[in-house]
Amino acid sequence: MGPGSHHLSLGLLLLLPLLPECLGAEGRLAHKLFRDLFANYTSALRPVADTEQALNVTLEVTLSQIIDMDERNQVLTLYLWIRQEWTDAYLRWDPDTYGGLDAIRIPSSLVWRPDIVLYNKADAQAPASASTNVVLRHDGAVRWDSPAITRSSCRVDVSAFPFDAQRCGLTFGSWTHGGHQLDVRPRGAAASLADFVENVEWRVLGMPARRRVLTYGCCSEPYPDVTFTLLLRRRAAAYVCNLLLPCVLISLLAPLAFHLPADSGEKVSLGVTVLLALTVFQLILAESMPPAESVPLIGKYYMATMTMVTFSTALTILIMNLHYCGPSARPVPAWARALLLGRLARGLCVRERGEPCGQSRPPESLPSPQPPDRGTGPPAGPCHEPQCLCRQEALLRHVATIANAFHSHRAAQRRHEDWKRLARVMDRFFLGIFFSMALVMSLLVLMQAL
Repeated sequence: MGPGSHHLSLGLLLLLPLLPECLGAEGRLAHKLFRDLFANYTSALRPVADTEQALNVTLEVTLSQIIDMDERNQVLTLYLWIRQEWTDAYLRWDPDTYGGLDAIRIPSSLVWRPDIVLYNKADAQAPASASTNVVLRHDGAVRWDSPAITRSSCRVDVSAFPFDAQRCGLTFGSWTHGGHQLDVRPRGAAASLADFVENVEWRVLGMPARRRVLTYGCCSEPYPDVTFTLLLRRRAAAYVCNLLLPCVLISLLAPLAFHLPADSGEKVSLGVTVLLALTVFQLILAESMPPAESVPLIGKYYMATMTMVTFSTALTILIMNLHYCGPSARPVPAWARALLLGRLARGLCVRERGEPCGQSRPPESLPSPQPPDRGTGPPAGPCHEPQCLCRQEALLRHVATIANAFHSHRAAQRRHEDWKRLARVMDRFFLGIFFSMALVMSLLVLMQAL
């Protein structure tokens, strides 16, 4: 330890007894300044030297947190830090007179404060004055920082839900002073987001400020105000995972009912099950959505999907009726045989067993059985008796009856197979149509998330 350090320590020891005396002198000067300033001061009148002069108030807002966005009641709750600055003409002093004291902090209730309120306030309670101090400088500049929890009305547009963006305005202005008495201006082009706490549902894009001067019907003088527009975009990841993706998968599953074999007995059951699942998701979505004139995007997607599933189920029932046409049914019409069983079947590669793809088996022409010719004599044989001839004719009649029955059965079976094949062609056709519709609708909705 050198001699310089020894002398420094000795000097500090000599100054320690004088420190309380200096602090006490500063406190006495602050009390004297306070008594001098507020001896004849009143907080009821505007602090301007000329009553015809407008008092300029600078407004600065810092967004701290989004507490709640009540979409059903369309109310936005925010936690803000509000800073107001103005100049008080009656609260000035010379710092040299008071020992270099250039600023003091006093309760805000002792000085005049501008009656700036939130115009679009959505709270029924009266606004409570914040009990924070103001910083008063020697040149009369007053700075008042106060925290506030605001509940403002916000028109929520859910037409693009869950990929929607909202614009919520907060309009601040004087309640009783017109533009000739009090002029409100924003500090900077936007509110500060430096201390913002991120919200799990909403992403803040910005909060620009805009000054307006309006004339209301009640008063002739203009009233300036400052509007901070909060730009929000919804974080759609949770809604995509919980509401949209299940609906997309269900909508892609619904057309597969056309691919089920008709003999399985589950074609209609699958359509009804999908329709019930979509109804459950629709009810869950309706609980979280506010009542609005415009239907949300996801709501339109649900309704379109439910309509598609309903039509596919109805078509499945009609196709099953075609499949179960019995042997007594009429033959397939010629136009349906040529268009559906011919061209469409080849295009969709619907074939029977053993038939190559792209070719259709031509319809069989069944020979019509002919009754025995009675004018023809019996075949040559050893028997020339009339009784033998009668037995042969009876045998031929029985054979012809059996042949007719066989050919009728074959024709009925062929008609039944044609109707079943027509049902398979219709199943394959509507499978492609409805699957393409479901895929296109799902891609259009999912593209909104990108």
